[in-house]
Amino acid sequence: MQSQDVSQRHAPTAGTGPVDAEQAEAAFVEHYPRLVRLAYLLLPPGLGRGRRVLTAHALAQRALPRGRTKPSLIPAQGAGREDDPEYAYLRERVVRAALTAARPRKGLPRLAPLPQVWGLKLFPRSGGADALALDQRLATLSAPARAAYVLRGLEQLPDAGVRELLKAAGVSDPGGALASANGVPAHPGLLSSPEFDPCTLQVRPTDLVRRRQHAKAALAAAAALAVCGALVVLPGGGWGPDGAAAPAYAGNPAAEAALDPGRLTRVSPTVWRTADRTDFSVWPARGPLTGDRDLLRRALAVWARPGRSVRVSATPGTATGGPAGPPQLLYAGEVDAARVVLLYDGLRVARYAEPKDGTQGAALDFARVDGATGPGASALVLGRSDGNVRYLTAPWVTKAARRDLTKPDAAAIPLGLADGVTEPLTSPVVQPGDCASWTVLQLTDASGTHLGTDLGELVPARLTAGRPGAAGDASGARGLRTWAPFACSLAAERAAGVRSVNAWAYAEQPLPDGSGSGTWVCTRAETWRGDGTAALAQFRAPGGAAGAVVAKGTDVPACGPRDPRVLAGVLWKSAGGHWYLLAAGGKDTASIEATGGVTASGPGPLLVARAEQGARAELTGVSADGREISGLR
Repeated sequence: MQSQDVSQRHAPTAGTGPVDAEQAEAAFVEHYPRLVRLAYLLLPPGLGRGRRVLTAHALAQRALPRGRTKPSLIPAQGAGREDDPEYAYLRERVVRAALTAARPRKGLPRLAPLPQVWGLKLFPRSGGADALALDQRLATLSAPARAAYVLRGLEQLPDAGVRELLKAAGVSDPGGALASANGVPAHPGLLSSPEFDPCTLQVRPTDLVRRRQHAKAALAAAAALAVCGALVVLPGGGWGPDGAAAPAYAGNPAAEAALDPGRLTRVSPTVWRTADRTDFSVWPARGPLTGDRDLLRRALAVWARPGRSVRVSATPGTATGGPAGPPQLLYAGEVDAARVVLLYDGLRVARYAEPKDGTQGAALDFARVDGATGPGASALVLGRSDGNVRYLTAPWVTKAARRDLTKPDAAAIPLGLADGVTEPLTSPVVQPGDCASWTVLQLTDASGTHLGTDLGELVPARLTAGRPGAAGDASGARGLRTWAPFACSLAAERAAGVRSVNAWAYAEQPLPDGSGSGTWVCTRAETWRGDGTAALAQFRAPGGAAGAVVAKGTDVPACGPRDPRVLAGVLWKSAGGHWYLLAAGGKDTASIEATGGVTASGPGPLLVARAEQGARAELTGVSADGREISGLR
């Protein structure tokens, strides 16, 4: 029955249903840039780029229902944003208004007054030849056909959904509009490009010379379009109840609710014991300042609209916009020289910090944590000071310790825990000079012992060891020995949005001239956003204290759960003074071939060949099942 419900949600729905006005306002704020882009693309290019921008904003703003008591109606909608009926309702109103505006007539009645800008021309960034050609092709289409093309390319609606939406918008022949749209090649990437973004604008003067000649005093021009997503900006705010926040947005109950400290979600300290999952949603609110409404108000206000004095940072791929509703409070208290608030909105953790001495300025940091559970949701950074870092640990953590990852045989040193807050420990990412050690956080809970490392972000990256797909915590003796020579390579992953890093010792290679055996390890960093994964092939020669990165790949499946195969090579000088090409793959590598500066081949996962100093070679391999393996470079 459940699977049937899911499948029905993705099918076009017939009929209409009520939409709450306040929810429509929240959807309007969230999706305003997309609604304006949609209107801009549907309007005829003959309007001119400046007039088209202002008209697009006017159409999007008029899509918002005016009433607050009577529910509006949702038109029939297709797949695309099925779980957001308010967005579907607003989209249908924008499409209807844009098609009405595109009909041949003298002027555009009922659209005045448009947003006003005096003394300035506003228009999107200039595009390349492809964007210009697409705009010219769209200009040759009728308004319904242009709408069909945009809805299919930008909104990713299926043809059935496009027909339903066009019909609801008053198009008499949706099928004909789709047929006409088929004559223009699909370019979904171009439709999402800055060339068609009426919210990211260039500014130029209009009649500047004439105004200087005829005016006795210079006129100050102000753009009416300030920030996409804002409805109305009123004077006020600044330093006061909202702290370092910018002036407040008005007239949006959903946004106001998100700023109310009284509506913050606070989880009971015992919920995690019976919850089905162990993630940030079951963390209780901790810290001595959880009852400080003024502090919480400032944190929420700055999150919603950071002012000029606020330093904002975010892990790659993390949105920095305000919360859609009241977030969950995780912590509020004093950490070193700052008052700190940690908040969670289901997808992100936000850290607000302000100086305890009352000086102006604040910091706002964001990190993605979607899908975090268990060890991945065991700790958050509270603050950094004097080269140290403090963590707030999950309520299920029973012990905390620190250990030097470069010394696998040394015992972990216990860390004190007070209401989940650790004693300070050295942060490896802020250590000056060469990497001589790498301090990591060790946490123990009912499921075992886990390692995490500070990489300069709010969430420590989890450390694992073992073959991809079967890797486990790196806290065991074998995992610690695997990581020890390669710990300092973690510095390459700082501030990259890394979720976890795995180390896999995939080969041991006997070396020529009786030099012993070399160790091959592949370390792979997975990110919270999915892309940006980094695989490093590293080689450690006998007697070497640390390994060396010899090859790498970004956004490749190699050395990961989807494709654990790996192949890399290095030029190495033996104790006898001879140069060799060394290459190694995983155990499932059937043969390796080198071409270019070194020509050699051999069966099995290892290859050794004489080489000249500075030689460059291309490596390819074949796996046991006959598939080709490309070497990391």
